[in-house]
Amino acid sequence: ILAIFIVMVFLTSNRLILGMMMTSASLSMWLSNTATTAMMLPIANAILESLFGDLETLKENCKVQDDPEGEWKKEAEYQLKVWKGFLICIPYAASIGGTATLTGTAPNLILVGQLKSYFPECDLINFGSWFVFAFPLMIIFLFVAWIWISFLYGGLNTRLCINKQDDRAAAEAKARAVIDEDYKKLGPINFAEGSISFFFILFAILLFTRDPKFVTGWSVLFNKGYVSDAVTGVIIISILFFFPSERPSLSWWFNPRASNTPYVPLLSWKRVQECVPWNIILLLGGGFAMAKGCEESGLAAWIGGHLQPLAQVPPAVAVILITAFIACFTEFASNTATIIIFLPVIAELAIRVKVHPLYFMIPATVGCSYAFMLPVSTPPNSIAFASGHLMVKDMVSSD
Repeated sequence: ILAIFIVMVFLTSNRLILGMMMTSASLSMWLSNTATTAMMLPIANAILESLFGDLETLKENCKVQDDPEGEWKKEAEYQLKVWKGFLICIPYAASIGGTATLTGTAPNLILVGQLKSYFPECDLINFGSWFVFAFPLMIIFLFVAWIWISFLYGGLNTRLCINKQDDRAAAEAKARAVIDEDYKKLGPINFAEGSISFFFILFAILLFTRDPKFVTGWSVLFNKGYVSDAVTGVIIISILFFFPSERPSLSWWFNPRASNTPYVPLLSWKRVQECVPWNIILLLGGGFAMAKGCEESGLAAWIGGHLQPLAQVPPAVAVILITAFIACFTEFASNTATIIIFLPVIAELAIRVKVHPLYFMIPATVGCSYAFMLPVSTPPNSIAFASGHLMVKDMVSSD
């Protein structure tokens, strides 16, 4: 519902690429980047088909030879560029949006876990404080990415498909019809969807207000260290296990013989077993174990010692070099594996050069999520590439 609503808003203002990117980024803050991309790509394809027609026909029009003035061929090439821009903007926005929250992407969680392992007394980073820091950066990077993709692929902010105003209005009407149809198919919000929305909003509020650092949070009502972000999540999830998915009949309370709706909870353990990405949980746990092993064995200190020349450069330059290296390395390796390997080394390096560890660790973590260049860089890139309409050079030129 959120995705289609935002797309409807931006369809009116002819900023579809921006609308797609904002929707993808918003969803990616709370869902996995992979799920967000898989959800948004079909919506984008449906809109593009309503605007430009079948993609295969579009490709054939790009090869047409019997066009003396070359107008239709030029227009088809432009429309094909816009199509590629749509396919690229969604995985890019999903990766950028995931950096705004701790749960948005795995590297952020690994940062918090390894920070507690190396510096147990450090409690500067939690859900609220990270959001205050990362959300404005996400907005800036998202806007820059939109400008860049619109510049490379034409976008829908300057013209739609044909310069004539009546054709432009007709194309907009077709796209709106597609979105309206999808929106009507959703139907009204049922009791289960409304309940999930309520608990989601409650969960977000509790996370943001637990200990935002710049104001006093509700965690002061308990002993220090007694509640954490994880406690908030466990409480909300526990409620879902027994909260009904259908509206209970109130008549049953007054007449035990009255019929009542069957009791089905919002969440069941069977559903959890089927949907929870246990491989990611094991990977994160293994990463924390590996980081602790690097620390205890002295491997991180040994590698940090060999990076001592970085102590000779200003810290700001060292941050740029570290972030650039991580961003390049993660283009060819998993974001999770990359940050698991390098965060212990970066922490040790910060200790040796007498710089606050977060000064090095946070830019490296955020940079690790910005893997845009190759299909293998992130699962969202792979999903967009698997559509068959993108080539590697399209992603490389956009990075």
